[in-house]
Amino acid sequence: MEVTLENILNVTLLEPRQKHPTIFVRFDELMEGESLTIHNDHDPKPLYYQLLGERGNIFEWEYLEQGPDWWKVKISKRVLGEGDETLGQLAAKDLRKAKVFKKYGLDFCCGGKKTVKQACTEKGLDVTMVKQELQQADTIPVSRPIPYDEWSLDFLADYIVNMHHSYVRKNLPDIKSYSEKVMRVHGTRHPELLRIHQLVEEINTELTAHLLKEEKVLFPYIREIVAAKNLAQPLHPAHFGTVQNPIHMMEMEHEVVGKNLDEIRKLSNNYLLPGDACATFSLLYRMLDEFEDDLHLHIHLENNILFPKALEAEKHLNK
Repeated sequence: MEVTLENILNVTLLEPRQKHPTIFVRFDELMEGESLTIHNDHDPKPLYYQLLGERGNIFEWEYLEQGPDWWKVKISKRVLGEGDETLGQLAAKDLRKAKVFKKYGLDFCCGGKKTVKQACTEKGLDVTMVKQELQQADTIPVSRPIPYDEWSLDFLADYIVNMHHSYVRKNLPDIKSYSEKVMRVHGTRHPELLRIHQLVEEINTELTAHLLKEEKVLFPYIREIVAAKNLAQPLHPAHFGTVQNPIHMMEMEHEVVGKNLDEIRKLSNNYLLPGDACATFSLLYRMLDEFEDDLHLHIHLENNILFPKALEAEKHLNK
């Protein structure tokens, strides 16, 4: 027999063949926004996959306790119309979650339009484990987070130029120079350095043109959108048509650079230095690691905050 208290179901009191059917009945009885907490003596993860397969992505799964004696899981039915947020949306609201994405190699900038479930499925990751760590990220203390999502579009564009574009221009020439030197000195013993240098050259070529296009074409138009909105004036048509066109181009270029850096990380085995690495070798890998971190935030601010808001603002002005 089952014991119910404040919508708690102790499944250890049920016959094995009745456990999942009973849970499904209880879940189906839930109204939107309501939850059911199950108590079990082992991890009920198979239930998660069965529920997902038979009911679809209409629930939230939250571990309240994970062994060794009891597993307690809160299963909440989603409110109709509330789907999974994307990686980019989650990171835009709280960058603490970006650390979880980085830990599992989930791309929240170029691949930020995927849901957690989609991204985990593609990489063969345990979605319940990743979601649990995302929930735990909410408890990590944070002091005065930078409110990127609250800034005006023109201010955010200026910030990107002053902080991230200037970072690229300052550091990429040194990275390019060091990669050439390290390849020349260590390339015979470490042939992956030839490809790494080639990728760095491609990144340099791509970003050099990319930053100029943003600063001379896209960002000025975004500032025009903001000015037209603030002054309640019509938006002058641009030669490229809608802002969607340059945004689409910038997103494709982001993806190219992101893939290049991802390949460098794989070739370098997550920037693991060999035993014969010299000081320049070590400096190159450290700078590449830091450069990738900065670029992830840089692309995140554009793909997940600046670009969607610019599209929405232009759409509103053209109504």
